[in-house]
Amino acid sequence: MSLPAPPNVFLNLLSALSLQRVALLLLACLQFSACTSTSNAATTNQVIGSVAAATLVSDDTLVMPDSEQLPVRIWRPEANDNRAIVIALHGFNDYSNAFSEFAPYLAENFAIATYAYDQRGFGDSADRGSWAGVNTYANDLIAITRHVRSEHPDTPLFVLGVSMGGAVTIVGSNAMTTGLIDGIILSAPAVWARSTMPWYQRVALFVAENLLPNWGLTGASVEVTPSDNIEMLIANGRDPKVIKKTRIEAISGLANLMDRAMQESTEMAKPTLLLVGRKDEIIPNYATEEMIETLPANFDTFGEIKYYDNGYHMLLRDLQRQVVWDDVTDWIAQRLGEAANETAD
Repeated sequence: MSLPAPPNVFLNLLSALSLQRVALLLLACLQFSACTSTSNAATTNQVIGSVAAATLVSDDTLVMPDSEQLPVRIWRPEANDNRAIVIALHGFNDYSNAFSEFAPYLAENFAIATYAYDQRGFGDSADRGSWAGVNTYANDLIAITRHVRSEHPDTPLFVLGVSMGGAVTIVGSNAMTTGLIDGIILSAPAVWARSTMPWYQRVALFVAENLLPNWGLTGASVEVTPSDNIEMLIANGRDPKVIKKTRIEAISGLANLMDRAMQESTEMAKPTLLLVGRKDEIIPNYATEEMIETLPANFDTFGEIKYYDNGYHMLLRDLQRQVVWDDVTDWIAQRLGEAANETAD
């Protein structure tokens, strides 16, 4: 049963605290809309990394170790001779369609296969609109990565995470054993941790998550620009699989994930490409810069950061996406060259 609309006085109070703006900007997704949330305690409490491999039962379904089924889309080179493989994680409220342009481009031009799956609560997954929990999302990534690695033991394997998917990638990859993947690509990762928010924004979120956890929010009154690709934004707005309304408890779950990603970014050690848009209005630049400032002291030895002066939050789908695509493919090619040299040695 949905809650009645709050009285105007309470709406005014929340508005004064910037609750709606905070909540909606926290949605690291294309429509800054949202999803509903119910915590899955059985899987949320599972230790990250303590999962078996997932199982691909068909070209469109992955079965997790706990029997949860997740939709997956796979783009393969025509000859099915993979030069490399990318596991792609979409952003909040989005789904695997986020890679419907980039993945075919990788397959057709670079013989790179892509596995893009709908994370729990998103796209065509069961219980759409639910929030599964930080550990669950990280464990799903690890389970899928273990499956792909077992099927392709000698093929370079990378993880690409966009926004929320980037946060999951940080947390999940830190728990992966050495050699499981060859690198990670973080596109505008969701690292707007509570520690980077002004006190009044933290208070607003705390009040909302404790008093109005089921209250749904939309982005109708918030003026932010997630991308300069207006045609794509309109299409996403009409896509029924893109979630348009969220409950506060889902935003709280996302905030927990961003807290964790910010914290664990200090422990990153795998080859990393970080993509940052200077015009990102979803994840504030100051939050991303704080993460960058706290990266390991030796990050330059294994990581690279690319800045885009005209880049928005949705870098892989912005109007200048080809520039970003080129940087990603160049970086992967560089990693493939290094791997080849290591094998030769």
